[in-house]
Amino acid sequence: MRIDVYLPLALSLLLAAVAPRVGGRIAPALAARALAAAALLTATATTWALVLLAVTLVGDTREGGGRTVPEPVPESIGIAALLALAVLAYRLLRTLRSETAGRRALRRLCAGHPGDTELIVADSAVPRAFAIPATRRAPGRILVTSAMLAALQPAERRALLAHERAHLTHRHALIATGMALAIAVNPLLAPVGATVSFLAERWADESAAGAVGDRATTARAIARAALVAHRPRPARALGFSDRAVTRRIAALNTAPPPHLRPLAAAVLALGVAPALGAADATGDLLSLLQRVFV
Repeated sequence: MRIDVYLPLALSLLLAAVAPRVGGRIAPALAARALAAAALLTATATTWALVLLAVTLVGDTREGGGRTVPEPVPESIGIAALLALAVLAYRLLRTLRSETAGRRALRRLCAGHPGDTELIVADSAVPRAFAIPATRRAPGRILVTSAMLAALQPAERRALLAHERAHLTHRHALIATGMALAIAVNPLLAPVGATVSFLAERWADESAAGAVGDRATTARAIARAALVAHRPRPARALGFSDRAVTRRIAALNTAPPPHLRPLAAAVLALGVAPALGAADATGDLLSLLQRVFV
């Protein structure tokens, strides 16, 4: 347990370091899935590792006959882990509240529109376009303002709608929420979250390019939408943004990236390794507690 329990924390740093490089070399759909899955596994493992460290504070470490069972970790580390768990619980609760409030705000934008309508055109001088994720009670929607439609050519409008539809089809909101929760309990994974967010946009770009059959038109739509959408968009909305737009446009002006599945598998292994380390540390702690209490 002395080493295994710290493995998830160390691998969190490694995953954060390799995420940007992986994201630039693999097809965005595959890279986003692999990185998100690895991040969720790592976040779960690091949280459990903190639980294990905190549990070492419980109970007496003396065996019968006056022999002393060695402390698995220093008491100061156990206390630090307990405090860290309290902070992470607060961060997780705050993130859950933010996610819930953001979703409610987006659903209010659909109030008064028929439930079977996918596209909502809002009469507004503010150019916006974003996807509103589906819920158990309502389907996913695409909300576009009249100002955004007026700023685009017909072919570019089709690319924009295809981009937003891809967000809904591939449930990118679920990935975004999962990453937000993972970062809440493991802030070391913030670079992974930024990469996955960018890859979700790239994923939607590639889907849009395939739907309209023209990568150049899709690139122009992204550029024009980013230029006219100069104000912040609603919280938790998924859509066009000016973040890393130049990288997205450059990617569309080249061939689609390859599906390097061995590299994606290696990324997943970075997520599985912390889980295995936490599982091994759990076994060690259970053995130790059995020696103490039995």
